[in-house]
Amino acid sequence: MSASAPPARPTRPSGRLKWILTGVFVLVVAWAGISVDVKVERLIELPGSLGTIFYRMFLQTGPDWTTLGSAFDAMVESVQIAWLGTIMGAVLSLPLAFLGARNVTSGFVSSVTRQVLNAIRAIPEILVAVVVFIPMVGLGPYAGTLAIGVHSVGTLGKLSAEAIEGIDTGPMEAARATGGNALQVQRWGVLPQVLPEIAAFWLYRFEINIRASAILGAVGAGGIGEFLVQALNFRRYDRAGMAIIVVIVITVLIDLASGWVRRRIIEGGPSRLSDADLAMAEADAPVAEATQG
Repeated sequence: MSASAPPARPTRPSGRLKWILTGVFVLVVAWAGISVDVKVERLIELPGSLGTIFYRMFLQTGPDWTTLGSAFDAMVESVQIAWLGTIMGAVLSLPLAFLGARNVTSGFVSSVTRQVLNAIRAIPEILVAVVVFIPMVGLGPYAGTLAIGVHSVGTLGKLSAEAIEGIDTGPMEAARATGGNALQVQRWGVLPQVLPEIAAFWLYRFEINIRASAILGAVGAGGIGEFLVQALNFRRYDRAGMAIIVVIVITVLIDLASGWVRRRIIEGGPSRLSDADLAMAEADAPVAEATQG
């Protein structure tokens, strides 16, 4: 009996396509650099300029600790803007997420809702604030809150719709089998499955909105951004350094707290069973398996 022939080795792919794609990538980067008028000499000077700004903010005279209270109050206002904007986005995005999920609504309604969410998400918060809400309600935190809330609807609606599309259809079928109407099917068959993940999205968006609220302050929407811009306009680098310290500390603390809450929501809390109960359950497991067998 003759031995079977070894399988043929596959041919080595040609490297021509790789080099073509690499060349296209380099050309696109070069074209973009020329179009935006990138000056290489300014990039070389960038580390030195950053070092000068850092020296003026933190080393020349040190941060102005007398403005700690004012900077903290401005940062609290930014957190309030982000929190209210996140709540607004969460409340408005949840029904849109159900309309945008293809497995719980019709294809036409889902497509239209998705395009609406895409359009909302495509417009930056700062543009929404400057073009829409500042002319409507004037300068201040109210305009920043509305801008963050509207922009959050697009992102949270898209993420929530994708979470709904990944659910198990068993609970929905069980709710229909018990005579539930369409609203009851969504309430008891869909929402309990996706609510932990959606709540985690809300918390993550809150972290993003804190940074966005600081940027919106630069255009007059209140908060720590307005405090920082005023300090830089008057060349008060010591006050600007104090503002940056407050931003970093508060943001890190909120990120840590939000991350812990997100993990508890998704993973659940620790088991409430005692060690004796766990040992008894482990001892009864082989007996139950043998009985089922």
